[in-house]
Amino acid sequence: MNEAETRAELIDPALKASGWGVIEGSRIRREVIAPGRLIGNGRRAQSDIADYVLVYRGEKLAVIEAKKRDLPDTEGLGQAKKYAEKLQTRFAYSTNGIGIYQVDMYTGAEGYINQYPTPDQLWEATFSENNEWRDRFAAIPFEDKSGTWEARYYQHNAIKHVLEAICQGQDRILLTMATGTGKTFIAFQLAWKLFQSRWNLSRQPTRRPRILFLSDRNILANQAYNSFSAFPDDALVRIDPEAIKKRGRVPKNGSIFFTIFQTFMTGREDAGNPTPKFSDYPPDFFDFIIIDECHRGGASDESTWRGILEYFSPAVQLGHTATPKRKNNADTYTYFGEPVYTYALKDGINDGFLTY
Repeated sequence: MNEAETRAELIDPALKASGWGVIEGSRIRREVIAPGRLIGNGRRAQSDIADYVLVYRGEKLAVIEAKKRDLPDTEGLGQAKKYAEKLQTRFAYSTNGIGIYQVDMYTGAEGYINQYPTPDQLWEATFSENNEWRDRFAAIPFEDKSGTWEARYYQHNAIKHVLEAICQGQDRILLTMATGTGKTFIAFQLAWKLFQSRWNLSRQPTRRPRILFLSDRNILANQAYNSFSAFPDDALVRIDPEAIKKRGRVPKNGSIFFTIFQTFMTGREDAGNPTPKFSDYPPDFFDFIIIDECHRGGASDESTWRGILEYFSPAVQLGHTATPKRKNNADTYTYFGEPVYTYALKDGINDGFLTY
């Protein structure tokens, strides 16, 4: 019996018997985790492909590596652990269709089991503490633009870690992601989950959140604004000096606001004295703020931009940076804390998503 036959005749029915692909919200998928490092002349190193990824309520919970029945059931154990580590699933399984060998990636416990856990059993083992917002976020699928968008594994990880930090009540959050890894995509999906679940600072789903995307260059703010086109038109607001001047006030109707630090720092009061425009908003106006490229001054003690972040201190603030931790960037880490997730340049190169 070859591997394809082993999967079709032994593994697939065993998973179905445990409710995978049957229970609502559960999925079994084969996942190309990474395309493989570019090694020149258009060639790549071997790609990382997981035979089975068990997904429930939008979360990847386990990886299964399958081998043909004639091989030992632990033949795929190394691969299963490697893929589970990348996908950050709690459980990894190696099987030949007869024996099922389980590894708990959190505790290190491993051994044989008689049958695959059900979706609910894996969920409860992964998330031992109930959390209402985790459940609400999980109920909102990623926006896939009719199947044209799919989160890469590290983007999924980053989103998961930020949402988990929000669930745990963290109000300053940092992501360290290499340039070119899709930070705008991550920001969009986070905003989508928060918007659709009606998360806000009251922690009561009574209204849509007000989210601010803050950067230091118009090209970045415009790029983000255009990338959020899946939201309703009346939800998106581009804050710019001309619009403020024309209306005589800052825009407040909307859900997702985009601007640059410099716009918020300009303005004059009736007497002609400089006054920052951001103070036209109440300090608790925004529920969630995404600071793009936050290492470029926004979190610095010496920066005038720091005043914006401190003024809106009630908001949950997410800092995005591509710059790894080092001495001259320490103020970013002092303000936001340690990153909840990091995907470095070397990771992107080794996976084949980035070139040198």
